[in-house]
Amino acid sequence: MNISALLTSSGINTAVCVVLFSLYSILRKQPSLVSVYFGQKLSQVRSKRNDPLWFQRFIPSASWIVKSWEASEEELLAIGGLDAVVFLRAVVFSIRVFSVASVICLFLVLPLNYFGKEMDHKHIRNEQLSVFTIENVKEGSRWLWAHCLALYVISSCACILLYFEYKSVTKMRLAYIAASRSQINHFTVLVRAIPWSREESYSVRVAKFFTDYYSSSYLSHQMIYKSGAMQKLMTDAEKIYNVLKSNTVEQHYGSRLLRCGFCGGTSTSFKILSPEPENVRTTSLHDGPDLGKKECGAALVFFRTRYAALVASEALQQPNPMTWVTDLAPEPSDIYWSNLYVPYRIFWIRKIAILVAFILFVTFFLIPVVFTQSLVHLDKLEKVFPFIKGITERKFMKQLITGYLPSVILMIFLSIVPPIMMVFSTLEGSISRSGRKRSSCIKVLYFIIWNVFFANILTEAAIDHYQVSIMKLGDPKTIPNQLAKAVPSTATFFVTYVLTSGWASLSFELIQPFPLLCNSFYRFILRNKDDTSYGSYTFPYHTEVPRVLLFGLLGFTCSVLAPLILPFLLVYFFLAYLVYRNQILDVYVTRYQSGGLYWPIIHNTTIFSLVLTQIISLGVFGIKHSPIASSFTIPLIICTLLFNEYCRQRFHPIFKKTPSKTIIDMDREDEHSGRMEEIHHQLLSAYCQIKSESKSSGKSLELNCPETEVNDKETGDISRPEDPEAPGSIHCYYDFF
Repeated sequence: MNISALLTSSGINTAVCVVLFSLYSILRKQPSLVSVYFGQKLSQVRSKRNDPLWFQRFIPSASWIVKSWEASEEELLAIGGLDAVVFLRAVVFSIRVFSVASVICLFLVLPLNYFGKEMDHKHIRNEQLSVFTIENVKEGSRWLWAHCLALYVISSCACILLYFEYKSVTKMRLAYIAASRSQINHFTVLVRAIPWSREESYSVRVAKFFTDYYSSSYLSHQMIYKSGAMQKLMTDAEKIYNVLKSNTVEQHYGSRLLRCGFCGGTSTSFKILSPEPENVRTTSLHDGPDLGKKECGAALVFFRTRYAALVASEALQQPNPMTWVTDLAPEPSDIYWSNLYVPYRIFWIRKIAILVAFILFVTFFLIPVVFTQSLVHLDKLEKVFPFIKGITERKFMKQLITGYLPSVILMIFLSIVPPIMMVFSTLEGSISRSGRKRSSCIKVLYFIIWNVFFANILTEAAIDHYQVSIMKLGDPKTIPNQLAKAVPSTATFFVTYVLTSGWASLSFELIQPFPLLCNSFYRFILRNKDDTSYGSYTFPYHTEVPRVLLFGLLGFTCSVLAPLILPFLLVYFFLAYLVYRNQILDVYVTRYQSGGLYWPIIHNTTIFSLVLTQIISLGVFGIKHSPIASSFTIPLIICTLLFNEYCRQRFHPIFKKTPSKTIIDMDREDEHSGRMEEIHHQLLSAYCQIKSESKSSGKSLELNCPETEVNDKETGDISRPEDPEAPGSIHCYYDFF
């Protein structure tokens, strides 16, 4: 690939970004799309309907960029939670590290690469990207010490920043635990694999066990019922009801006709039935023939203090570790009920099956990876398949195929990975929604690092050495040399991948194409005007965290070997900083969070990227016959591993366990203030296995809740007078914008 093909790809992606960013600034002003672009605010307040004709609604503006930039970390913490702050800190860390790397590599390493060999350089537009990589440095060059120096500077800067970030995030997590006094999950333990008995029910066995062994701290318990099918039916029924109901529909219908969105015809009139009395509905669920038969071997056990629950959750209850398995329960909004009534003894079988399925899926995905990498090297592919020469005779066509098409195809194939990994994580048996998303995040991360980075490098080595026998290519003695040669060559593909998968993905993240289509379907096909019935989304950490970490891996590995990628990476991270802040503030709803548990994933992946970069550089220095650079790289690898071990000993335990001192201090303060009895009362009605609310009547229907509390949602208007685009005479719809 030459510079001209790179500029073609850059121009296409820049145009796509400008168009989509401008389109977003217009769409976000439309009152009919408030449920798409302001889900966070819509979840907190119900706005009034008003669709006046406002000329500024159709003019692109950058006000959302100003709002995203000016938002403080405290505001982000209050809206998005600690997970959102941790994710944005990873983006800021990348900006800082690669800013330093850009200054060092673009002004020191890049000129040395370009003039590394004595050759007649072409016009800059016709130069191959390989002349800007370390491939162009001749063997035994004395200037390779500059590459080693740049590697030292980048690694040292990354480790220093990682230390301070880890320290800061650890303090925020401790503050998060200390401030969570209202979280009743600290008093709750989830017990699974309860032994079955013919003489006693599960509930009786739980009561006897914890009364015998935790008599001073045991408070009560709540059984888990096999209600998955019932819960799904009630949820689906509520969704259908919300679709049919509109704010403009009254409780009585005469001859009113609704137009069908498909053909423009009319449908028969219908009548909304009056809601069934709550006592009748509750009786139908609780007064079954034998509710005890629906009990499963799992229960939520409540303790009098947080410390007692913590001790019980971490202790081994029986000599047989497959029975009476205890874990600290997730928050009520975070608990994943569907996995609680699945027998615990089959989860190890599921995990093995998921591992096998994951390996097979990764292997199958090598097909599109090989195809996309072959498009990058059309000149080499033409030697194997001469018939494709006719397709690439036009210069623009060749630039489009080599510079833009491969990364687009790979990005399309990668879009199916997160949903599949979410299914895998669900089947593994996660007991919380945040844990399921975090497990999916790790799987997606492993998948894309292998298929986007390693698989492309191996494919490059195979294409470049197709004439070599398979036995020679697979010789362990030649693999390090082949990889060291393939990484700089593959860097040209990584540059275009950053443009397509990075810049373009941020544009589509702003536009929200899937919610936008759902909104259009509800409004124009189903004729539903109720903004609150479309649903809202939580932040997709399982897709965005791996993407940011993958670009960090590409930046580290290519910084010294192919510095031309750094400017494009910096643009991506700057855009990501603004876009993700905007999405957290306006779009995504925070229903649950893990308390910053994504940071160890970010830290470990960054350390892996640094060590991999140093190992690859060591191999390149060896190929270039530079013993000085090679010998100085080995201590750098050892120091990086020692630094990681220090962080693992110093900070990581805070993310695995809860400090007893913090928990005991919270218990003592609640006992002295008299709040402990109030918390005990809340425990009895906090976890509801089935909860269905009627928006029209404000009543709730709950199963497996000893006490039922009915709360009406607050309604009101939002006032944001500081918004320059919101005239005071217009209702609250425009106060969002």
